[in-house]
Amino acid sequence: MNFFDTVCQEPPFRHKLFGICDDQDGGKAFTDTVNLSEWIATVKNDDQKQLVFTAIDKCVIKDHEENDRGRCDGMLTSDNSLYLIELKDATSHWQKGAVDQLASTIEFLKAHHDISSFKHKKAFACNKRRPRFQEIDNELNLRFYRKYGFRVDVQAEIIIAK
Repeated sequence: MNFFDTVCQEPPFRHKLFGICDDQDGGKAFTDTVNLSEWIATVKNDDQKQLVFTAIDKCVIKDHEENDRGRCDGMLTSDNSLYLIELKDATSHWQKGAVDQLASTIEFLKAHHDISSFKHKKAFACNKRRPRFQEIDNELNLRFYRKYGFRVDVQAEIIIAK
């Protein structure tokens, strides 16, 4: 399982603003710079850092692999940052499932790669129907960080760290 396999990556880019989409039709997640209404997550990259988007679900981990475990939709990486992203289009009862999928993906990632070189590690649960920040219980956030080494946010805006 190679999370850095170029077959699952889009070419590197430096867009200041773009979206991450998932058509929910069985295809893999992808980035977009044009169709704002299709964006589930909005990425703000004010410093225009070089980023690489990797499709995890349906590429790094195919549908027939690890059927009993969840996985998130995608990953953004730069020289010092790693962001895992789960995309949802639901009105209720979606947060726990999204956070669980992110946790499972972190376990897969750590089992196959040394990610200690990434200074910023965050996991985002993004929902098209609930784009504003959703508060996560401080205790859950702290437990998640202690267990996985990732900050977790429930919001549809991803701001790339300097």
